[in-house]
Amino acid sequence: MHRTIARIRSVIPALVATALIVASPASAEAQGNAPWDRVDPAQELLDGATPRAESIQIDLPSVTQDGSSVPLSIEVDHPMRSDDYIEALYVFATRNPSPEVVEYHFTPLAGKARISTRVRLNESQTVFALARTSRGAWLAGTREIRVTVSGCIAQGNAEKGPDFMQTRVRAASRARPGEPLDVRTLINHPMETGLREDSNGNAIPERIVHSFRAEINGETVLTARFHRAVSANPYLLFYIAPGQSGPLHLTWEEDTGETATATAEIPAA
Repeated sequence: MHRTIARIRSVIPALVATALIVASPASAEAQGNAPWDRVDPAQELLDGATPRAESIQIDLPSVTQDGSSVPLSIEVDHPMRSDDYIEALYVFATRNPSPEVVEYHFTPLAGKARISTRVRLNESQTVFALARTSRGAWLAGTREIRVTVSGCIAQGNAEKGPDFMQTRVRAASRARPGEPLDVRTLINHPMETGLREDSNGNAIPERIVHSFRAEINGETVLTARFHRAVSANPYLLFYIAPGQSGPLHLTWEEDTGETATATAEIPAA
């Protein structure tokens, strides 16, 4: 009896150690269990490449009571030089009705691969981002979030009100030496997901702002592709490199083809 107990006690630490190894993120990713391995659109982007799980910081609340408008910030710690920069950033939510959330395409004029926005999340899940450098390398980052109330079927209103497609833009009046200037944008739009039904049980068609472009002096700073997981009244904070000055032209386009534009003056450094 005493020998049996001793044998059990000697086995338990080994079992615990094995369990810890299996549960560790590094082990999970090595075994092909990373979230991007389970999402088809992400696999199509990677096309066989294995991203390095580093350099991407994703800021999300640990818990949210309302999944319809969740603040999300992402920064990629990577140079933004003309010969080496982050050229694309893709965001996915593993348990949304469709996993694509939003994608951004940068140029070195952005100065920093950092964005802030608001998104819809269906339930508690993993949010992950994939970033591609101009040299073809892939980076990845993940964040878990607990969602109390689903945000993908939140009440909306696709009717045109007096402020429909109205825009707001604010660019910082001054940047610290050598630091990019931040630009905050918003457009009034319900971002109807296509997942709701009207009072008669008929599906309400999807209607979203699907693209955004920022240009200065005829050159592109950033473009974005919004999916239906972007919250109503799409908000976006992005950056523009120091040394750029002049009118910043912004364009939003709805899936109907309707567009809205705005201009912000970027001061000289």
